[in-house]
Amino acid sequence: MNNLNIDEQNLDVILAGVKQQGIDYLNQIHERSTASSGDVEIIGDLNEQGTGAIEALKQFNQRFEPIMVASSGPRYWGFVTGGTTPAAIAGDWLATIYDQNTQSANGGGDISATIELETIQLLLSLFNLPKDFFGGFVTGATLSNFTCLAVGRQWIGKQLGKDFAREGLSGKVNILSATPHSSSIKSLSMLGLGSGNVIQVNVLAGNREALDAADLELKIQALHGEPFILISSAGTVNTVDFDNFEAINALKNKYNFWWHIDAAFGGFAACSPKYSHLVKGWENADSITVDCHKWLNVPYESAVFFVKEKHQLLQVETFQNSNAAYLGNPMENFSYLNFLPENSRRLKALPAWFTLTSYGKAGYQEIVESNVENALQFAKFINENPNFELLAPVRLNTVCFSVADESLVSPFLTKLNASGKVFMTPTFYNGKKGIRAAFVNWRTKEEDVELVTAIMAEILTEL
Repeated sequence: MNNLNIDEQNLDVILAGVKQQGIDYLNQIHERSTASSGDVEIIGDLNEQGTGAIEALKQFNQRFEPIMVASSGPRYWGFVTGGTTPAAIAGDWLATIYDQNTQSANGGGDISATIELETIQLLLSLFNLPKDFFGGFVTGATLSNFTCLAVGRQWIGKQLGKDFAREGLSGKVNILSATPHSSSIKSLSMLGLGSGNVIQVNVLAGNREALDAADLELKIQALHGEPFILISSAGTVNTVDFDNFEAINALKNKYNFWWHIDAAFGGFAACSPKYSHLVKGWENADSITVDCHKWLNVPYESAVFFVKEKHQLLQVETFQNSNAAYLGNPMENFSYLNFLPENSRRLKALPAWFTLTSYGKAGYQEIVESNVENALQFAKFINENPNFELLAPVRLNTVCFSVADESLVSPFLTKLNASGKVFMTPTFYNGKKGIRAAFVNWRTKEEDVELVTAIMAEILTEL
């Protein structure tokens, strides 16, 4: 009997062991290190017969598990990394078990696309966005920006009497932005639009990263009526600054352009009455990017795109599998295969559906407001300690700061992360070396901030 047959007979034992290991990890996540403390030797030769799942789990626990970091824990404050809610874990396990290839709804072979369509509606409700957006799940903000900008590229082509998706890109496409995220720039490269072709819009004066609407209009007028794509920000990486969406909408009523908003994590401001003013007017955009594995707190590789339904034909023209007869007519039979880049994709919507259904609007309002309080508590420590400097005001959930003696930034951060109690990332802002701490994990509490600030004060006395 081969190992596959043996594992089939022992499936309950295998899954029970994994379940218990998962529970142990989550129960001890506050104590697990946020920094990897070791290395492993890479094995390059595959075992002829294999070991079976139980033995493979033992090897994993011996070689890899001890140095897995608590990236889903309450003090991992780098890269705007969320955790995973209990309901999202349940949904993700079921997504793996049922192993659906999310394609068509209502008669297309399975029900997974219907689950995705419903989850998109729940997300629109969470964000108080109108129902005239169509959406879908992709792997992250990069693919979400890619999808939205690809439809924008097709829109630009139509303004010029061309079909870029069919004919190929020709000529320069105008892209305007003030503080675009690197994933948007990467998407421009992949789309053939050119990462170096962004026309830089000035930011507002006074320690801001938001675009200056007056300068934006000047840049628009300089195009002499040529269509363009505007990439605007709902939460910049360093300081979580927001462009003025009402001002942009006023310009959209005067000029002809595709308006895209990167709201990877800043869009969650809409969940709280305290902070929803930051995204006022975003409902008028043509497309929006939101990252679910950030503030929605679902497992990694989960983001959504929202594109206005009036642009669905452009979207199908961009992503259709037009030469695959077995998939049917893309204009007659709905299938996600014709609306986004990936043909093969798992049921990413299920963890999101579980967590949205489980905790509702009130649950996410509480997570957002609690994390902002964490950020404000942390910023208060920075402001009150003369050894640190706050580089920008805290607008939402991220604190951008530096060490008063800038030469100590790198050794300080290295020692802080090496403590294994917290993880932050370096940055560069307004000509200064800085550090970012992003709060998006549902587990983070006041005592976590107190623990970290005590460690920070102690490290400075040692440098």
